[in-house]
Amino acid sequence: MSGWMDHLTIAPIVIPLVVGTLLMLIDERRHTLKAAVGAASTAALLILAVALLRLADGALPGGGAAVRVYRLGDWPALFGIVLVLDRLSALMLVLTGVLGVAALVFSLARWHRAGAHFHSLFQFQLMGLNGAFLTGDLFNLFVFFEIMLAASYGLVLHGSGLARVRAGLHYIAINLSASLLFLIGVSMIYGIAGTLNMADLAGRMAGIAAEDRALLEAGAAILGVAFLIKAGMWPLGFWLPNTYATVGAASAGIVSILSKVGIYAVLRLWLLMFGEGAGDSAGFGGAWLLAGGLLTIAFGSVAVLATQDMARLAGASVLVSSGTLLAATGAGHVAVTGGVLFYLTSSVLAIAGFFLLIELLERGREVGADVLAVTREAFGEGEDANPEDDEEEVGVVIPATMAILGVSFLGCAALLAGLPPLSGFLAKFAILAPLLSGGAVTASTWVLLAALLLSGLATVVAMTRAGIDVFWASPAGEVPRVRVAEIAPVLLLLALCVALTVQARPAMRYMEDTARSLHGPQDYVRTVLPAKDAGGGR
Repeated sequence: MSGWMDHLTIAPIVIPLVVGTLLMLIDERRHTLKAAVGAASTAALLILAVALLRLADGALPGGGAAVRVYRLGDWPALFGIVLVLDRLSALMLVLTGVLGVAALVFSLARWHRAGAHFHSLFQFQLMGLNGAFLTGDLFNLFVFFEIMLAASYGLVLHGSGLARVRAGLHYIAINLSASLLFLIGVSMIYGIAGTLNMADLAGRMAGIAAEDRALLEAGAAILGVAFLIKAGMWPLGFWLPNTYATVGAASAGIVSILSKVGIYAVLRLWLLMFGEGAGDSAGFGGAWLLAGGLLTIAFGSVAVLATQDMARLAGASVLVSSGTLLAATGAGHVAVTGGVLFYLTSSVLAIAGFFLLIELLERGREVGADVLAVTREAFGEGEDANPEDDEEEVGVVIPATMAILGVSFLGCAALLAGLPPLSGFLAKFAILAPLLSGGAVTASTWVLLAALLLSGLATVVAMTRAGIDVFWASPAGEVPRVRVAEIAPVLLLLALCVALTVQARPAMRYMEDTARSLHGPQDYVRTVLPAKDAGGGR
């Protein structure tokens, strides 16, 4: 790369770092100024992410290569900090940017005033996420993980409240334990392989001595546990539904993608370190990913059916989506990985939209309504009701606000359940089609098919029950006051899911290209380590 494009790769890290620091220096009483600066930064990150995605896809002038490398200080990749932009990292940057814009706009209605330093924490959260997706070595992945988690601690606790503080402390304790496992796993890998650069690890795996291979695989397994805690795999994800249920809506909108950071790390490192070129370690852990993913789908489906609280329902839906991604990734097929990425994109947008929507649905509802009171008495139509009133009432006017909220709820339900014709259904079809059309169908494929169908059915039942509760059994005492800044982000996220449905062919083409580059990382390795950094340079 040359010229100004040379520095685009590091910009998603530098911009939120600088802006977040400046926002800490601005008086907390100047809410409007802080909101304007934060919104400008977040919007710029989204525009930049889209440009980087086009660059990674070779759509910009002079953008032929799919992998871009930025070496800080021009140090060789083996010794310095290296950032790598490819199709997968660019996709995650765009998803982060979209959720960042949606969550920040939603927060401007009231949430950004609920506690100190919200905008700084939000920018540092974006910085940690972008850095985790761009870094090319395990040590800096740990650094960005900690930045991301430290900011998320503040966002989870933002708004105070006993339940939020209790869940936040549990969240902090769990993630500190995961960080310890992360360090242990990285140390073991470095002790055996002698490097933490991801591309270099991919090149060295086949040459690891037989007597050292078991120790390296143990280190990778410990590292994987740290990632899977973040992803919410059963039984490591017990903390997730309760934590996400207590987080403020605006914070949940961006924090909801954190589980997918664990999925990203597993997908990236598993295919780099244990792909076809890993020698005797090829495919290591794939069966565990498949089994763990299936168990997570089962656990998430039970949690979806068991809860009668919409916030917990959203948290359980995160578990179902994580289980689906892990199980499909464990299948180890290139074509399936394309469907995994399509599903990841759809589920991230749908779940974030649902988290934002929940607060609007809950606003103004009568307290103490019985969730299962779907009877005539629930509407005052018992034996004492006047039959003449029924004859005169020919219809009920549905306020525009409730109509919009109802349509949005139906959209979220269809996306999360994977109902046709929306992107959730297309994503599940893209995952299953290669497995069912590849000749002999294995037993694990049938189990995965059953798990996806049953989890979809469980989501339909749970969302139907929640919809009856919100719009029928215990309707709001008065029409909730919803600001444009609150409903617009929800509609934006749902509109993007619709766009993903309409433009499924080009979107799937991008996902398939990304999957091929992940399963065949030769270009990634050659670009990061050109002749073992013989020439240096950027």
